[in-house]
Amino acid sequence: MGMNDQRRDFDKDAANWDDNAGRVKMANNIANAIMDAVRLRPDMGVLDFGCGTGLLTLRLQPLVKSIHGVDSSSGMLEVLESKIQAQHLTNITTQYLDVETGGKLTGTYDLVVSSMTLHHVREIKPLLAQFYSVLKADGRLCIADLDLDEGHFHGNNQGVFHFGFDRKLLERDMEAAGFSDVRFRIAAEVVRFYPGGARPFSIFLATARKILSAGHCH
Repeated sequence: MGMNDQRRDFDKDAANWDDNAGRVKMANNIANAIMDAVRLRPDMGVLDFGCGTGLLTLRLQPLVKSIHGVDSSSGMLEVLESKIQAQHLTNITTQYLDVETGGKLTGTYDLVVSSMTLHHVREIKPLLAQFYSVLKADGRLCIADLDLDEGHFHGNNQGVFHFGFDRKLLERDMEAAGFSDVRFRIAAEVVRFYPGGARPFSIFLATARKILSAGHCH
Protein backbone atom coordinates (compact mmCIF):
# COMPACT_ATOMS: atom_id res chain seq x y z
CA MET A 1 0.00 0.00 0.00
CA GLY A 2 3.03 2.24 0.22
CA MET A 3 2.11 3.66 3.55
CA ASN A 4 4.47 5.83 5.46
CA ASP A 5 6.09 3.44 7.90
CA GLN A 6 6.77 6.06 10.53
CA ARG A 7 4.53 6.04 13.55
CA ARG A 8 2.85 9.29 14.41
CA ASP A 9 4.15 11.27 17.37
CA PHE A 10 0.97 11.95 19.32
CA ASP A 11 2.91 13.50 22.21
CA LYS A 12 3.44 16.72 20.29
CA ASP A 13 -0.28 16.97 19.45
CA ALA A 14 -1.49 16.22 22.97
CA ALA A 15 -1.67 19.73 24.44
CA ASN A 16 -4.01 21.04 21.74
CA TRP A 17 -5.82 17.78 20.93
CA ASP A 18 -9.13 18.76 22.54
CA ASP A 19 -9.21 22.20 20.87
CA ASN A 20 -10.58 20.54 17.74
CA ALA A 21 -14.37 20.87 18.07
CA GLY A 22 -14.99 18.28 15.37
CA ARG A 23 -12.88 15.75 17.25
CA VAL A 24 -14.82 16.38 20.47
CA LYS A 25 -18.12 16.04 18.62
CA MET A 26 -16.96 12.80 17.02
CA ALA A 27 -16.04 11.36 20.44
CA ASN A 28 -19.47 12.33 21.75
CA ASN A 29 -21.19 10.68 18.79
CA ILE A 30 -19.14 7.52 19.31
CA ALA A 31 -19.98 7.55 23.03
CA ASN A 32 -23.68 7.85 22.17
CA ALA A 33 -23.41 4.94 19.73
CA ILE A 34 -21.74 2.78 22.41
CA MET A 35 -24.50 3.67 24.90
CA ASP A 36 -27.07 2.67 22.28
CA ALA A 37 -25.36 -0.61 21.49
CA VAL A 38 -24.37 -1.80 24.97
CA ARG A 39 -26.26 -1.52 28.22
CA LEU A 40 -23.71 0.22 30.44
CA ARG A 41 -24.05 -0.79 34.09
CA PRO A 42 -22.70 0.70 37.31
CA ASP A 43 -20.87 -2.57 38.10
CA MET A 44 -18.89 -2.63 34.85
CA GLY A 45 -15.13 -2.54 34.50
CA VAL A 46 -14.10 -1.03 31.18
CA LEU A 47 -10.85 -0.92 29.18
CA ASP A 48 -10.46 2.05 26.82
CA PHE A 49 -7.68 1.09 24.42
CA GLY A 50 -6.08 4.13 22.80
CA CYS A 51 -7.84 6.44 25.25
CA GLY A 52 -5.81 9.50 24.25
CA THR A 53 -6.88 12.56 26.24
CA GLY A 54 -9.93 10.67 27.48
CA LEU A 55 -12.66 12.26 25.37
CA LEU A 56 -14.52 8.94 25.26
CA THR A 57 -13.35 7.77 28.70
CA LEU A 58 -14.86 10.80 30.41
CA ARG A 59 -18.21 10.38 28.65
CA LEU A 60 -18.52 6.72 29.73
CA GLN A 61 -17.04 7.15 33.21
CA PRO A 62 -20.22 8.28 35.07
CA LEU A 63 -22.12 5.21 33.83
CA VAL A 64 -19.71 2.43 34.84
CA LYS A 65 -17.76 1.30 37.87
CA SER A 66 -14.26 1.90 36.53
CA ILE A 67 -12.34 2.61 33.35
CA HIS A 68 -8.73 1.71 32.67
CA GLY A 69 -7.34 3.96 29.94
CA VAL A 70 -4.39 2.62 27.97
CA ASP A 71 -2.39 4.56 25.39
CA SER A 72 1.02 4.52 23.71
CA SER A 73 1.41 8.31 24.02
CA SER A 74 2.58 9.48 27.42
CA GLY A 75 1.76 13.06 26.38
CA MET A 76 -1.89 12.16 25.79
CA LEU A 77 -2.04 10.32 29.11
CA GLU A 78 -0.65 13.38 30.92
CA VAL A 79 -3.55 15.44 29.57
CA LEU A 80 -6.03 12.80 30.75
CA GLU A 81 -4.32 12.61 34.16
CA SER A 82 -4.66 16.37 34.60
CA LYS A 83 -8.41 16.13 33.82
CA ILE A 84 -8.82 13.28 36.31
CA GLN A 85 -7.17 15.39 39.01
CA ALA A 86 -9.06 18.57 38.13
CA GLN A 87 -12.40 16.72 38.25
CA HIS A 88 -11.46 14.63 41.31
CA LEU A 89 -12.38 11.40 39.53
CA THR A 90 -11.57 8.21 41.41
CA ASN A 91 -12.69 5.54 38.95
CA ILE A 92 -10.26 6.12 36.07
CA THR A 93 -6.78 4.62 35.95
CA THR A 94 -4.28 5.18 33.16
CA GLN A 95 -1.43 3.11 31.79
CA TYR A 96 1.25 3.67 29.20
CA LEU A 97 1.29 0.59 27.00
CA ASP A 98 2.63 0.02 23.50
CA VAL A 99 1.39 -3.19 21.88
CA GLU A 100 3.60 -2.52 18.86
CA THR A 101 6.69 -3.11 20.98
CA GLY A 102 5.33 -6.17 22.76
CA GLY A 103 3.16 -4.57 25.46
CA LYS A 104 0.43 -6.90 26.73
CA LEU A 105 -2.97 -5.95 28.10
CA THR A 106 -3.66 -7.22 31.61
CA GLY A 107 -6.68 -7.46 33.87
CA THR A 108 -10.23 -8.58 33.11
CA TYR A 109 -13.04 -6.37 31.91
CA ASP A 110 -16.76 -6.46 31.16
CA LEU A 111 -16.32 -4.12 28.20
CA VAL A 112 -13.45 -3.16 25.92
CA VAL A 113 -13.84 0.02 23.86
CA SER A 114 -11.45 1.44 21.29
CA SER A 115 -12.15 4.59 19.31
CA MET A 116 -10.25 5.71 16.21
CA THR A 117 -7.18 3.75 17.28
CA LEU A 118 -7.07 0.58 15.18
CA HIS A 119 -6.02 2.37 11.99
CA HIS A 120 -2.84 3.40 13.84
CA VAL A 121 -2.00 -0.21 14.75
CA ARG A 122 -0.02 -2.20 12.18
CA GLU A 123 -1.20 -5.71 13.05
CA ILE A 124 -4.72 -5.84 14.38
CA LYS A 125 -5.18 -9.63 14.61
CA PRO A 126 -2.90 -10.01 17.67
CA LEU A 127 -4.64 -6.98 19.22
CA LEU A 128 -8.09 -8.52 18.73
CA ALA A 129 -6.77 -11.69 20.38
CA GLN A 130 -5.60 -9.57 23.34
CA PHE A 131 -9.00 -7.90 23.59
CA TYR A 132 -10.59 -11.35 23.68
CA SER A 133 -8.21 -12.56 26.39
CA VAL A 134 -8.94 -9.68 28.80
CA LEU A 135 -12.73 -9.86 28.45
CA LYS A 136 -14.85 -11.80 30.89
CA ALA A 137 -17.24 -14.42 29.57
CA ASP A 138 -20.14 -12.60 27.92
CA GLY A 139 -18.01 -9.44 27.82
CA ARG A 140 -18.51 -6.98 25.00
CA LEU A 141 -16.16 -5.32 22.53
CA CYS A 142 -16.88 -1.97 20.85
CA ILE A 143 -14.54 -0.71 18.13
CA ALA A 144 -15.15 2.62 16.42
CA ASP A 145 -13.12 3.37 13.32
CA LEU A 146 -13.26 4.54 9.75
CA ASP A 147 -14.96 2.83 6.89
CA LEU A 148 -12.66 2.55 3.85
CA ASP A 149 -11.45 6.07 3.05
CA GLU A 150 -8.72 5.65 0.37
CA GLY A 151 -6.36 7.52 2.66
CA HIS A 152 -8.23 10.83 2.41
CA PHE A 153 -9.40 11.18 6.02
CA HIS A 154 -6.03 12.15 7.44
CA GLY A 155 -4.31 15.14 5.89
CA ASN A 156 -1.03 13.43 6.68
CA ASN A 157 -0.98 9.65 6.66
CA GLN A 158 2.10 9.27 8.83
CA GLY A 159 1.31 6.54 11.32
CA VAL A 160 -1.86 5.52 9.49
CA PHE A 161 -1.52 1.84 8.70
CA HIS A 162 -5.06 1.20 7.46
CA PHE A 163 -7.03 3.54 5.22
CA GLY A 164 -10.19 2.65 7.05
CA PHE A 165 -11.51 -0.89 7.30
CA ASP A 166 -13.52 -3.20 5.11
CA ARG A 167 -16.33 -4.28 7.44
CA LYS A 168 -16.46 -7.83 6.05
CA LEU A 169 -12.73 -8.36 6.60
CA LEU A 170 -12.82 -6.86 10.08
CA GLU A 171 -15.80 -9.04 10.96
CA ARG A 172 -13.84 -12.08 9.78
CA ASP A 173 -10.83 -11.07 11.90
CA MET A 174 -13.04 -10.51 14.96
CA GLU A 175 -14.65 -13.93 14.52
CA ALA A 176 -11.24 -15.54 14.01
CA ALA A 177 -10.20 -14.04 17.37
CA GLY A 178 -13.17 -15.83 18.97
CA PHE A 179 -15.84 -13.13 18.98
CA SER A 180 -19.50 -13.81 18.24
CA ASP A 181 -22.49 -11.68 17.31
CA VAL A 182 -20.45 -9.11 15.35
CA ARG A 183 -22.60 -6.16 14.28
CA PHE A 184 -21.92 -2.83 12.62
CA ARG A 185 -23.70 0.49 12.79
CA ILE A 186 -22.83 4.03 11.80
CA ALA A 187 -21.49 5.87 14.85
CA ALA A 188 -20.61 9.25 13.35
CA GLU A 189 -20.08 11.10 10.12
CA VAL A 190 -17.25 13.58 9.76
CA VAL A 191 -16.93 16.04 6.90
CA ARG A 192 -13.35 16.77 5.89
CA PHE A 193 -12.29 19.55 3.56
CA TYR A 194 -9.39 18.97 1.23
CA PRO A 195 -8.18 20.27 -2.14
CA GLY A 196 -11.02 19.61 -4.53
CA GLY A 197 -13.83 19.93 -2.07
CA ALA A 198 -15.37 18.37 0.98
CA ARG A 199 -16.57 14.87 1.63
CA PRO A 200 -18.20 12.97 4.45
CA PHE A 201 -16.43 10.03 6.05
CA SER A 202 -18.39 7.44 7.97
CA ILE A 203 -17.20 6.01 11.25
CA PHE A 204 -18.62 2.63 12.17
CA LEU A 205 -19.15 1.07 15.56
CA ALA A 206 -18.45 -2.66 15.50
CA THR A 207 -19.79 -4.56 18.48
CA ALA A 208 -19.15 -8.17 19.42
CA ARG A 209 -19.53 -10.54 22.32
CA LYS A 210 -17.24 -13.07 23.95
CA ILE A 211 -19.43 -16.15 24.23
CA LEU A 212 -17.74 -19.20 25.65
CA SER A 213 -18.99 -22.44 24.15
CA ALA A 214 -20.75 -24.85 26.49
CA GLY A 215 -17.66 -27.04 26.62
CA HIS A 216 -15.70 -24.27 28.32
CA CYS A 217 -18.08 -23.63 31.22
CA HIS A 218 -16.81 -24.60 34.64
